Amino acid sequence: MDFSKEIQPILETSCVSCHSGEEADGELWLDTRQGALTGGSGGPALFPSKSDESSLYIYITLPADDDLIMPPDGPLEKTQIERIKQWIDEGAEWPRGLVLSAKEKTRQESQAPDNQELVQQIWAKIHKHSVETAQPDMKVYQEKIPKTGVEFWMQPIPGGKFLMGSPSDEPLREADEGPQTQVTVAPFWMGRQEVTWDEYEPYMITKVDRHKNGARKDYDPVKHGLVDAISQPTAPYMEMSFGMGQSGYPAISMTQHAASKYCEWLSAQTGHFYRLPTEAEWEYACRAGSTTAYSFGDNSQDLDQYAWYYDNSNEKYQKVGEKKPNPWGLYDMHGNVSEWTLDQFLPDYFTKLAGDAKNPFIKPKTLYPRTVRGGSWDSDPEHLRSAYRIGSDSSWKQQDPQLPKSIWYHTDARWLGFRIVRPLEIPSAEEMDVYWNSAVNKR
Repeated sequence: MDFSKEIQPILETSCVSCHSGEEADGELWLDTRQGALTGGSGGPALFPSKSDESSLYIYITLPADDDLIMPPDGPLEKTQIERIKQWIDEGAEWPRGLVLSAKEKTRQESQAPDNQELVQQIWAKIHKHSVETAQPDMKVYQEKIPKTGVEFWMQPIPGGKFLMGSPSDEPLREADEGPQTQVTVAPFWMGRQEVTWDEYEPYMITKVDRHKNGARKDYDPVKHGLVDAISQPTAPYMEMSFGMGQSGYPAISMTQHAASKYCEWLSAQTGHFYRLPTEAEWEYACRAGSTTAYSFGDNSQDLDQYAWYYDNSNEKYQKVGEKKPNPWGLYDMHGNVSEWTLDQFLPDYFTKLAGDAKNPFIKPKTLYPRTVRGGSWDSDPEHLRSAYRIGSDSSWKQQDPQLPKSIWYHTDARWLGFRIVRPLEIPSAEEMDVYWNSAVNKR
């Protein structure tokens, strides 16, 4: 076997992303030969010349519906499995000193129906359904989710320019909130409220057997439609509201990937393009024309009128929309639950924006950290400011009992939710794919 041509690509696209770095899954490293020979909690990955005793081969040949199958997003192709077996039985030769690095698997390599072709089909449906609208004609509207009948409201947000970030003299500001930069944002609609369990739970719990990547195990292109082809969460291992309330309360503890796939699921049904907001869109909408620490001013003593936070939340999230909205009619932008954005979190974000940045978006290259905004029911007042920002962290999955960790749940982030946006201008199918699938095959 030619390792560099026949084995290395398989390991780098299907194994190394989870089995490398400081916290390799199962304490098994597959980026070096020594790591593969040393083994992890399940024993060495390789016993040269003995494929039947090598955990690498054992796990890739498990039944497709086995929770332990590797890679977790679905079985390798038959020819790939045969190559791995032959390579091991021939002695598992590995070029001296070669360290493998994770490579992104091309979407074409996936046999799951949730692929670029599906995005293209959803894009076509959205274009067919769309009616040209100019910014002056943007109105508040209510949308009903076809599969569930649940309704939600969208507020028009006018395009414009604003100073993003906090001024250097704002009390308790963080270093990663500036220097302030002028940013231009195109018009969009934004969810009046955070996505609630009423909206999210029917997407999260489907009573359908799924692979770990969320694809239906019974998927049949003849009888299943666009919505059925979209990956949806595997069943949670615990009750995800953690007893804090469901109907009327914000959905929580989802990964950014889960929130983005919800947007794709919603778009495929409604014929409107929905996604998470960019970090710039989120702050622009939160400020709603203000230049103060909060959308209502600088005095944190007024927070009780607008936000649920540590001092008044009774140590839990509260129903959405019970406090005063900001000047653009958006509720709970400060507090209740923190909210996902699309961007990779960069401490030097503002230095990346040159001059008058137009619709900035930091396309994620790694799974962590990604930007979260708004503060939550568990936050102190300074963490509810319009400019405050944090990055996601793998520790938010600490109590997740699965190995590898679920791509759908942040079991330790009980203060984390999201809201949706719909840009006035419909993007290309390629852009939609980035917005909905930026976490696919990333670690």
